[in-house]
Amino acid sequence: MSWTKLLASKEAQRHKTSKKELDNMRALIARDLADAAIAGLSADRRFATAYNAALQAANMAIACAGYRILSKVGHHRVSLESTKLVLGKAAHKYADYFETCRRKRNTIDYTFSNVATETEAKEILVEASEFYSQVEDWITRSHPALGK
Repeated sequence: MSWTKLLASKEAQRHKTSKKELDNMRALIARDLADAAIAGLSADRRFATAYNAALQAANMAIACAGYRILSKVGHHRVSLESTKLVLGKAAHKYADYFETCRRKRNTIDYTFSNVATETEAKEILVEASEFYSQVEDWITRSHPALGK
């Protein structure tokens, strides 16, 4: 995968982000991380909500790199894979983990209930929080004008 191939296949387009756009994404991530920590929600809903926070963090990194993944079949997978292009080796662990989570989230949202365990819901919340921190650290180093 490369940006050239993603642009040619119309899975991505060039995009100039702004601090305002990133701050809106930050608000979504903060909401989702907080909601995913609510003990009264089902493990499925907490899992799916934490997954969304991670996806938004990926989209933040992609936007800072000058791209946007276009909404079409498979765009979540493309977003997660694209973080490897943006963040390099540091993102591989997270991209692979969240790809597995993506498939489980699809099952949760479209097929079955009671799919995620309590352990999985807690784990993805930790992973999503760590990934978001890593993205913010990268933005601060690489694009300081767009940082918090």
